[in-house]
Amino acid sequence: QVQLVESGGGLVQVGGSLRLSCAASGRSFSNYAMGWFRQAPGKEREFVAAINWNGGSTSYVDSVKGRFTISRDNAKNTVYLQMNNLKPEDTAVYYCATRRSYALGINRDDYDAWGQGTQVTVSS
Repeated sequence: QVQLVESGGGLVQVGGSLRLSCAASGRSFSNYAMGWFRQAPGKEREFVAAINWNGGSTSYVDSVKGRFTISRDNAKNTVYLQMNNLKPEDTAVYYCATRRSYALGINRDDYDAWGQGTQVTVSS
């Protein structure tokens, strides 16, 4: 059974940066695509970024393009989300997820395993 553990969240001021990490175990990490989603209070969980099995293909929601970067290190079974120029609207719980496919997905239903989430709060 796959386990995903996120870390790196916290409180940051507007314009600051954070790097989230998601360590995976229990599944052949390098064979599968990974994604990051987020959920703000009172809102649906939304897609943020995704990466295919070898890092050769990525996708981002428009609101984070140019500010966030998803990457992966298959040797460490870890996926990252570098977040720069953070805004108050980025405040949310961030979740990583994995799916049984080489190709990335941008929908919640594309993913079959999720982490517990890490809180990101951007203060103004």
